Amino acid sequence: MTHKRQALVTGANKGLGLAISKGLASAGLSVWMGGRDRSRGEDAVQVLRAEGLDVRFIQIDVADDASVRRAAGTVGQEIDALGVLVNNAGIVLDQASRPSELSMDEIKATYEVNLFGPIRVTQAFAPLLKAADDARIVNMSSSLGSLTLITDPTSLSSTINFLAYSSSKVALNAVTVSFAKEFEPFGIKVNSVEPGNVRTDLNGNTGSLTPERGAETAIKMALIDKDGPTGSFFGNYGRQPW
Repeated sequence: MTHKRQALVTGANKGLGLAISKGLASAGLSVWMGGRDRSRGEDAVQVLRAEGLDVRFIQIDVADDASVRRAAGTVGQEIDALGVLVNNAGIVLDQASRPSELSMDEIKATYEVNLFGPIRVTQAFAPLLKAADDARIVNMSSSLGSLTLITDPTSLSSTINFLAYSSSKVALNAVTVSFAKEFEPFGIKVNSVEPGNVRTDLNGNTGSLTPERGAETAIKMALIDKDGPTGSFFGNYGRQPW
């Protein structure tokens, strides 16, 4: 077993997840880069390894119970504790659909990845997180997950109406609070992060921020010290409203 601080990032083969993985590895962590597609995941790993970073691929489909259990078992055979978990994997399927026209299949698929995914991954890796004594969990949320912002007419977020995506992120913020309460006695800090309008495949690469800029808050919250916050919601400009 290695004693180097370990991190797991889901959805790590591109975009925001890749930038978060690079940032954590650059900070000295050994990073497990999680993804569904082994070929794309291994390609991403090679890119960061070429820069001298300590990363490796772990196959994980956050929407599949068996895949998550298998990944947890594989990682558990290699390490004795997990210091950082970033639940980054996410999808959006309703950019072009009115809420009244969105299919239940699309809603369920969104929730499987965006909400149930972070829950099942956190539950599966909980023993390794508890073993670290001071682990950090970062759930990648969105400004569309803030009921305050999506109902504030002065906020850009109020102009966007994605039923499945937005509601999944609202629920994810509630999940963050629940896990923060449970894990606080173990020294585990759990926070939600909204990265801003990042250029990723989720928005057709139309965002105003680079993945590297979007990753900054997630990396910061993954590395907070023992006096840092838990059960809170943060963005690039500080604490965000629920």
